[in-house]
Amino acid sequence: MLVPTCPPITHPPITVEHPDFQTVLAERRRNLTNFLREALNGALVFTWEVGCGHGHFLTAYAQANPDKLCVGIDIVGERIERALRKRDRGRLENLFFLHAEARLFLETLPMPAVFTDLFILFPDPWPKLRHRKHRILQADFLSAIAQRSSDNSHLCFRTDFRPYFDDARTLVEANPSWELSPVPWPFEFKTVFQSRAPDYHSFVATRRRVFGS
Repeated sequence: MLVPTCPPITHPPITVEHPDFQTVLAERRRNLTNFLREALNGALVFTWEVGCGHGHFLTAYAQANPDKLCVGIDIVGERIERALRKRDRGRLENLFFLHAEARLFLETLPMPAVFTDLFILFPDPWPKLRHRKHRILQADFLSAIAQRSSDNSHLCFRTDFRPYFDDARTLVEANPSWELSPVPWPFEFKTVFQSRAPDYHSFVATRRRVFGS
């Protein structure tokens, strides 16, 4: 497999007030669209990690599952640079890392590709009440990822901040597209971050089956 050229690894920060915001956003969308079309190369399913950090977990997962296409994204460019170095050292042609925001990734993901497993591991908990709108796991995000997930796909969530865990479970329980599942955690690999956490909490949610579709 020829590993495609990654879009610019780092993006300078830009706000909606910037006069070139729409132009820059359109360019990033084009870059992601072209990269994903080449990386997926017609593949219909993939394993996805949002907030992949330095790539420890997904690199180990890709090594253990060479038959699965794996894509990790993070909003911090320096983390992606380090993750790519791990990928290249391991010569893992089934693994890709992208500097991208999750919602933009979903917008540019080619049809009909869908994910089978989504890992969200130790995301920023945004503990203050006024900042919780910045959490990755929101009701609208759960609905959005459901549209690009396969039948019986899994959402695997882990955090060391118990209030976030409880809030996330409540969101899943209230969402018509997902349900908490008793299936075991699909892949264990103790990252540096996890090894430093005094405790953590996990759940797996399964995409609800849509009858009559």
